[in-house]
Amino acid sequence: MNRPALEMPRVLSLSGVHNFRDYGGYAVPGGGTVKRGVLFRSGQHSDASDTDLEAIAALDLNCIIDMRGNGERRTYPCRRHPGFTGEVVFYDGETAALAPHVEAARDALDEAAAHAKMEALYANLPFRKPLIAVLRLYFAALAKGPAPSLVHCLAGKDRTGMAVALLHHALDVHPDDAMEDFLLTNTAGNIDARVAAGAETIRAKWGPLADSTIRILMGVDARYLAAMRKAVEREHGSLDAFLANVLEVDSATRDALRLHLIEA
Repeated sequence: MNRPALEMPRVLSLSGVHNFRDYGGYAVPGGGTVKRGVLFRSGQHSDASDTDLEAIAALDLNCIIDMRGNGERRTYPCRRHPGFTGEVVFYDGETAALAPHVEAARDALDEAAAHAKMEALYANLPFRKPLIAVLRLYFAALAKGPAPSLVHCLAGKDRTGMAVALLHHALDVHPDDAMEDFLLTNTAGNIDARVAAGAETIRAKWGPLADSTIRILMGVDARYLAAMRKAVEREHGSLDAFLANVLEVDSATRDALRLHLIEA
């Protein structure tokens, strides 16, 4: 059984699953709040311990939205609790040739270059057709009902971070609060372990990048989310238009999301 949401910490300290946290609890206009205990996000679960799986099972997840592509799922197959009977939603194809932080590592020779590469990557993410497809699946899954769900990618910060920021916008969470949630990646859980896990993948692909550069690639920055928003607004006029016209999150879907995910 779930513990009452108010008793649950926002960040779950797990040994093999990084950046696992509740992204509810933010205020919305009219006095409501995004529900706690129903919206979770994380990195991949390939290295989940048995203890981690027990802690995740206690959340009674009904749906897992896996934003990775087929290649990533083959390379890093997620462990699930044997009692998990929920739905796993995913795009049957590749949502990225490489995980975004690994893609950005190419030619990221120093810290400034790493920041610039990540910012450019975020400006491009909303226009990738496979990623648009999995974002549609994400919103459709959440609009079905209030059962607890988890969204994750490989590192749980870029594709997942964009998805969560777009949901917060659809729910009318203040941009400052949406940014706060986005930036929690830099402090949530065992940062050194998460950076070390990312370093192994990055260096296997691109060679011996400096620790300081990898730490940037494995983190997030307000400039990245701002770059995504600016690119969408430049192309579509507004995030609302992008949600409605590209991600198929129309007014009826937004009403369903608010019905299931907002509490007074």
